[in-house]
Amino acid sequence: MIDTVSGMSVDLTIPIADVTSPPAGDCAAPGGGPASAGGAAVLGEDSAATYAGWFASLSDPTRVRLLHAVSTAPAGRIRVGDLASVLGISQSTCSHHVRKLAEIGFVFVDKVGTASVVTVNPACCTGLPHAADVVMGTLASAPCCPEDLPTDVTTRALVEDDLPVVRDIYAEGIATRNATFETEVPTISALTTKWLPGHAWVAELDIDGQRQVVGWTGVSAVSARDCYAGVGETSVYVTEAARGRGVGKTLLHRQVTEADAGGLWTLQTSIFPENRASLALHHSAGYQTLAVRSRIARLDGVWRDTVLLERRREND
Repeated sequence: MIDTVSGMSVDLTIPIADVTSPPAGDCAAPGGGPASAGGAAVLGEDSAATYAGWFASLSDPTRVRLLHAVSTAPAGRIRVGDLASVLGISQSTCSHHVRKLAEIGFVFVDKVGTASVVTVNPACCTGLPHAADVVMGTLASAPCCPEDLPTDVTTRALVEDDLPVVRDIYAEGIATRNATFETEVPTISALTTKWLPGHAWVAELDIDGQRQVVGWTGVSAVSARDCYAGVGETSVYVTEAARGRGVGKTLLHRQVTEADAGGLWTLQTSIFPENRASLALHHSAGYQTLAVRSRIARLDGVWRDTVLLERRREND
């Protein structure tokens, strides 16, 4: 069960001395998925070497603190002396660590007058989480959609008569406190305008000898601006009695294939990191991890993190 919250990006800079900028693509994920060996997926040597270099560059705690300081500087840039003071290290030590980050491609460095200015490489904001997904086996390659769908689960377009049971399933998810920041169940009238036209579906399954709606998925608009007309936020909910039977997988298959055919080029969603099954399910549908958004909002007075994921339609 998944609900979504909005995403954001930050562009940050910092000056340092005597380091040159690496090529722009240094922090992009290497091409090619894991090779197959005896039926098991094996990470390619080139990809493994690239990822090992990334992880090794962050093996020093001071370097991690430095990169974090760059990424969270209030003005988006900070002089090396000020950065060294913040970290409690010498300027020469600070310069050394920035040089190492530049060599691996986490930052760019450009001369501005007599000073050198360091900029976070935006490709690393997506490349590093993607690398972790690949290495941990949650995303060997970017699949189109879930496979091995159960034969006893069917999906169809959501109609008005479905809204009462859809609302009940939504209420189950809210009650778990692990699916959404919402604490109040929306009214049926609110649900009628929640999703983009043609982008809401239900799943049906035999329960106690009767065909019943056991889950739903929908895509909501992220913005009223025309330029974002092909971007949607997605939600998936499955009733407790039907979990573990492939309902979520079947709903995601319908969601992404209909989105691809219906003109949506980007789908995004946010999932609580504790919901590992949902993260794996979305990865199987081609979603990629973009970021972990720390303490993004409160639920019942407690700060919670979310994992921001995105799926891009192929060839767009």
